[in-house]
Amino acid sequence: MMPAREVVSSAYMHWAKTSSTAKFNLATSGLGNLKLRELRVSLEDLEITDGGYGYKPLVEAIANRYRVATESIVTAAGTTFANHLAMAALFKPGDEILFEQPAYEPMLAATQYLGADVKRFSRKFENGFQILPEELKAMVSHQTRLIVLTNLHNPSGVLIDDATLKQIGEIARGAGARVLVDEVYIETLFEEAPRTSFHLGNEFVVTSSLTKAFGLSGLRCGWIFAEPELAQRMWLLNDLFASTPVHAGERLSVIAMQQLAEIGGRAQRLLDHNRQLLNDFLDTREDLEVVRPEFGTVMFPRVRQGTSDDLCRLLREKYETSIVPGKFFEMPAHFRIGIPGDTETLKLDWNDLAVRWMKSTADFSSSCLRRSANHELVPQPRCRQLPS
Repeated sequence: MMPAREVVSSAYMHWAKTSSTAKFNLATSGLGNLKLRELRVSLEDLEITDGGYGYKPLVEAIANRYRVATESIVTAAGTTFANHLAMAALFKPGDEILFEQPAYEPMLAATQYLGADVKRFSRKFENGFQILPEELKAMVSHQTRLIVLTNLHNPSGVLIDDATLKQIGEIARGAGARVLVDEVYIETLFEEAPRTSFHLGNEFVVTSSLTKAFGLSGLRCGWIFAEPELAQRMWLLNDLFASTPVHAGERLSVIAMQQLAEIGGRAQRLLDHNRQLLNDFLDTREDLEVVRPEFGTVMFPRVRQGTSDDLCRLLREKYETSIVPGKFFEMPAHFRIGIPGDTETLKLDWNDLAVRWMKSTADFSSSCLRRSANHELVPQPRCRQLPS
């Protein structure tokens, strides 16, 4: 008899759906939703029903973009479900897996729901949130079935280079394990020929989607790359989960894939602009430390004193500004801040953000002082930047 599942929900997703919205929403990590009219689509382009394993035009569009054989592609309803399906096929209850820390909580929760024996390897702030292969190798055993990581890293936005990924692949190969890489944020490099670690070896299994970089979350266009035999196993397993996808969404996804250069160009200009604004803001802060990634939609600063919980609450309740508390990524001194919001739509003035931030940190410091009469605030140097 199987033991009861310990995890049956995601604390982060519940918070995101019920508590993250605000006038100034800096909690989001994906580009604002594209309007349907911006896709230049007509009703004649759509149908309601199709069947089989994968809509051929969509599978071929993904194959051409990423230079991957069609038999190695499994389509899925977004990256979250792609991760769930991939992990359900890659390990059995009780199998040992290694999972990065800090981590994207819904993905970690899914491994626990699926019954994995989860062990953690660290991506430390002091190391720029990079993975140190020698530390990972020391943790791998012949019982290890899977190594799980994100690239770009969620929550820090840090890129893992190919040399490090190759080392991780060699470690996994030596143990007879696989490497699952969630690459949904790597699209924010906006490369003409997008990179994917799937090309580094058969031990790599990759998930991604159009969700984060292009404002196409509603299409739920996700996919998995895996060697053909494993991909076929995932298609068959999916018959127990989703079975038949929303065909209108598949057709819209093909149309979107044809327009990604234009959509991505707008997104890149927005992210480059907002990233500079955030960096300028961070330059003024004496109370924060941060690894500043070159790409992506998020950063993961650390407060110099205490945890970020009270600061996040004050920003939201008193100054209508939302950021993600670090507790959802197992690092309560940190918070995740997103830059993909459309400045015009949000009417977000970053000078106003600086004012709101200073007021909230002053309120935060006052509350700390009231709780501890002996507490003294010591002047700190300006925001310390670590290499990403």
